[in-house]
This record gives sequence, structure tokens and C-alpha cells, in this order.
Amino acid sequence: MTVEPISRVEVEHVASLAKLSLTDEQAQKFTTQLDEIITMIEGLDEVDTDNVKPTTNMADATAILREDVAVNAHQKDALLNEAPETEDGFIKVPAIIDESEDA
Repeated sequence: MTVEPISRVEVEHVASLAKLSLTDEQAQKFTTQLDEIITMIEGLDEVDTDNVKPTTNMADATAILREDVAVNAHQKDALLNEAPETEDGFIKVPAIIDESEDA
């Protein structure tokens, strides 16, 4: 499958969507570079991957997780005493999302 070369108009359109302003020189440079990248990616279609297993992890190591243990839990009361407002052992903060509008 051959893809048409990327056009300068397309590069300028994508730049405008990203709220970027390009000089004429930059637009030409990015058009050339993106076209080269697309051509290189097209070359991957020619690689035979029929007997290649999908990669799920780049390293053979497994994640080693530590036990979830509260640290400095004895300082909870001191922290709550410094908070402007608390409720039921927690720091009370203003609501950010008003769920009443969803109804």
C-alpha cells in the first residue's frame, strides 16, 4: 500500500489545529521530514512478521511490589489539627465536581 506524500497544506492544517504558527521555512522542513517518516513506516509493511510473537513486555523482569504500609500514621492527628476543616477523621475540601447538574 502506497500513501500519497504529505502536503504542505496538511502540515499547515495540523499546525493550526495544534495552535502553532510556522514560518515558510519551518512548514517546508516539517513537510519533508514527515514525508520521510511516513515513507519509512511504509517500509515496515514489507517485513514478514507472520511467525513473530507479539511483544507484551520489553524486559523479562516482573514487577516487584512492596507491601502497602502506612508510614508516619502516628502523625495523623497532628496533620488533622493543622487542616482548616475536618470531618470523620479526614481533611474536608471544597467540591470540585457538582454532580447535581448531571440529574
